[in-house]
Amino acid sequence: MTTQAQKKKGASASEHRFHNAQGAEVKTRDEAFATELGVSPEALATSAKLELHNGASVTWQVEVNYNPNTYPYVVVGGRITGTICGGTWDITGGFLGQTIRLDAKNAGSGGGCAATLTLIGEYQNPPAYRGTYGFNGATSSFKHTTIYHC
Repeated sequence: MTTQAQKKKGASASEHRFHNAQGAEVKTRDEAFATELGVSPEALATSAKLELHNGASVTWQVEVNYNPNTYPYVVVGGRITGTICGGTWDITGGFLGQTIRLDAKNAGSGGGCAATLTLIGEYQNPPAYRGTYGFNGATSSFKHTTIYHC
């Protein structure tokens, strides 16, 4: 494989690709959600339960609402609870696929807690994501393993 081919392969692996309900690839998230029936993205959503672990002291319950008619699955909402500043975090966006990205905002009083959270990771078997998360714009402050719950 040439160096040029390797660069192209690496570049395409990091791009976000969206598909509409008919399975056609589209350019933007908005196009993926566009419907002729005027149905909202939330009406097309289903949910998945995840649990994040970071050592012995951090366990979060994550409920992710996503559009199953897109891939990677576009996250349209959800919440994070557990040992995260003692409050609830509202998931504001992201995606699930071969990689995960969840963006959330602090929904509680927070005290000295951060205003935002970003979680990223790569898929692994058994079904889980291994990666990092951070607060207020950072994405690599802490390591995590996030597993699926059926």
